[in-house]
Amino acid sequence: MGFINLDVDAIEGYVANHLKLFISMALGLLVFVGLIAVSIFFIAVRGAEQTMVPDVRGKELTEALLELQVKELYPRISLRYSQSSRDKGQILEQEPQAGAIVKAGRRIRLVVSRGVLINTVEDYRGRDINEVRMDIQAIFAETQGQALLSLKEPLMYEYSDEEPGIILQQKPEPGSGISGPVALELVVSRGPENTVITVPRFTGLSIPAALAEISRTGVNFVFSLRPSRGGEQGELVVYQNPEAETQVPANTLIELLVNAPPSAPEGQVFGLFSYSMPKNPYPLGLRLEALLPNGERVELISVPYGGGDFTVPYRLPAGTELILSMLNRELHREIISVPETPDPLWLDQL
Repeated sequence: MGFINLDVDAIEGYVANHLKLFISMALGLLVFVGLIAVSIFFIAVRGAEQTMVPDVRGKELTEALLELQVKELYPRISLRYSQSSRDKGQILEQEPQAGAIVKAGRRIRLVVSRGVLINTVEDYRGRDINEVRMDIQAIFAETQGQALLSLKEPLMYEYSDEEPGIILQQKPEPGSGISGPVALELVVSRGPENTVITVPRFTGLSIPAALAEISRTGVNFVFSLRPSRGGEQGELVVYQNPEAETQVPANTLIELLVNAPPSAPEGQVFGLFSYSMPKNPYPLGLRLEALLPNGERVELISVPYGGGDFTVPYRLPAGTELILSMLNRELHREIISVPETPDPLWLDQL
């Protein structure tokens, strides 16, 4: 009997010890979980840092998204038609409004223009024809190639007191409904008729100075070359027609003669850039630039030009690329190089 009692006591002690260990471990686990829960609670209560909502109305979507990203704000985007195709891709509305203080990570509602819903004819009067062309091209793209609105070519032009290129009249009238394809008829200003200008003085000017004067005054011009004579300093305007200070119609062609140097410095090229283009109903912005071998881009002349033979003298490093563009659309490129034989271009113009 004593042997049996000894075994029971040992078993009871073993169970009691392990039960205490289990209870201790359970209590420790509960305390650990409680500490984690309390930590998470206080982190959530503290919340994110506050930030000010920027004003992104009127900005392109990509620009607006970058501004929101800097503020740690996130967009919720919706699309809506607007009153003009020029608004396409811009932010029309935002919520919350600019200046509101919100927590970082807040969603900002942005209403983005998807362009104009074409159901009426816009009022194009008083706008530049080139801007209107771009608007109509944008509408064509928005409607997946369905030409709901197009320009009737050729356009009609008339003299007026408005600047050249300004739309004077349109048909159909503004506000007219569009139920199918519409050909827009426009009357465009040629500018004032019989406008008189005073001819600037070009004789004696260097080539860069003459080009700067043309850019400033916008006169119609043509250059030609001849060799230098009797110790003349080269690369100057030695003759002009009509003479300086005379009164002439605004579209008068001013002939400018430049004397060519006997030779250009080593690695340099002297020549006459020439490009022929169709006549325009009114002058359009024309620009000639030089892309130098070192990568620098230099504007030689920027002037309204009515078309015809466009000529510009130059002395530039060999390998320079000349770039001609009109209304920011490239027309022509050419690379100048040292000629193998002397250029006889001006020899026939003596």
